[in-house]
Amino acid sequence: MKAGDGGNGASAFRREKFVPKGGPSGGDGGHGGDIVFVVDAGLSTLLDFRYQRHFRAQRGGHGQGSNMKGADGEDLLVKVPPGTVVRDADTGDVLADLTDPGQRTVIVKGGRGGRGNAHFATPTHKAPRLAENGEPGQERWVVLELKVIADVGLVGLPNAGKSTLLAAVSAARPKIADYPFTTLTPNLGVVSAGGRSFVLADIPGLIEGAHEGVGLGHDFLRHVERTRILIHVLDAAGPGEETPIQAYEAINRELSLYSQALARKKQVIALNKMDLPSARENLPGLVRYFQHLGQEYFPLSAVSGEGISALLERVTQLLNSLPAEPLQEKAHKKEAIFRASFEPELVIQKTEEGFLVQGKDLERAVAMTPLENEEALERLQSHLRKLGVNRALTEAGAQEGDTVRIGRFRFTYYND
Repeated sequence: MKAGDGGNGASAFRREKFVPKGGPSGGDGGHGGDIVFVVDAGLSTLLDFRYQRHFRAQRGGHGQGSNMKGADGEDLLVKVPPGTVVRDADTGDVLADLTDPGQRTVIVKGGRGGRGNAHFATPTHKAPRLAENGEPGQERWVVLELKVIADVGLVGLPNAGKSTLLAAVSAARPKIADYPFTTLTPNLGVVSAGGRSFVLADIPGLIEGAHEGVGLGHDFLRHVERTRILIHVLDAAGPGEETPIQAYEAINRELSLYSQALARKKQVIALNKMDLPSARENLPGLVRYFQHLGQEYFPLSAVSGEGISALLERVTQLLNSLPAEPLQEKAHKKEAIFRASFEPELVIQKTEEGFLVQGKDLERAVAMTPLENEEALERLQSHLRKLGVNRALTEAGAQEGDTVRIGRFRFTYYND
């Protein structure tokens, strides 16, 4: 993401008949455009970002004579689906969590326009030729992550019957087959029950080690974080590779290892495949186990429809009684991300080529100085002295003739 650079200020003077010394009239540069993320309810995936990875906003126009300000650069609007989390690629900090249709946030801020020479006129210096360059727009790499927004999530081992249950209670038509990992992406369905409707998400089958990313663990588990209630679907017709109780404990272990918040979510157990004789045989032992845990359970068959209405009625009651949880993750962005601020602390690092000097206010001042202009250069040198750059370099061991880099500019150091 690269925001627009600010336009350069102009150095100009009035030229009018009978006004031989009209004074400075250079206009300011325009502000660079921001890059703004906007939630579009019509989008459901981040697929477009696989093919476009670079975004650049328009730069501001340059100032002109007669105090004419340059045009501001247009903001670049980037549409994302609801549930998009934006993270800084370098720090991992959450910059924005975009959940509501129409919600927007600035990801990188455009640079301000440079001031024209009209700003620098004083009673003692009436004809300045100094004009600032535009401030560079911010740029950063970001990581986009989509977390499905649903009221209720279906979890369970592969082939437990989650997709069949989703198809039975909603108009969703997920791919269904009698083998594991048929579902590779979350499917959403709208369920109407008990006088209200809610969104139900079929979260693809989890396996042991999912919290460490085994299989597609992280891709699946993050979608569960948005839900308020979990329906834990168990294949009661086991034994397969794992008994229903082993499957229940394995999934809960993965949820707790990934996030304690997931482990604390309200669960309702769906003992599925009651249309099979082996499920009926296993039912008494499963009932004793879940009664001992104090866990709610519902024997049902996603194929025949038996027991589904009781499950949905209970889920609706829970949704009506549970307090609403905030959807959004807390953003870690700092104000300095969007607006340059004075920063007296300087970081000086010895490098192979000389010295690297870092500091937001310092780097901005250098970038906005037209170094070919003698007045501008004198002003910058005065600014560096006020910030204590020369003194700090001397203390760091800089010698005359050493190379000093500030931002993308290199200077030769002389101690004055």
